[in-house]
Amino acid sequence: MDQGGTDQDGTAEGGHALSARDRAVLALERESWPGPGAKERAVRERLGITPTRYYQLLNALLDDPRALAHDPVTVNRLRRLRDARRERR
Repeated sequence: MDQGGTDQDGTAEGGHALSARDRAVLALERESWPGPGAKERAVRERLGITPTRYYQLLNALLDDPRALAHDPVTVNRLRRLRDARRERR
């Protein structure tokens, strides 16, 4: 654990609340982006992770009930988009 109460992988202590990184991922998803590349730049600059890792974290958050409780509008919107993509495959 670091001093902020999160594990090194960024999960919240005790597993009861979203980590700051998880909340930041959801916050990025609430924003609108002007064009290609802007979101990926923001991911690198704000979160310090690669876009690939970002999307891995985001996909895991969509299945996390804590994320749904924290931001139901964003999580439900993203779940619908994910489900629609899966149906097209």
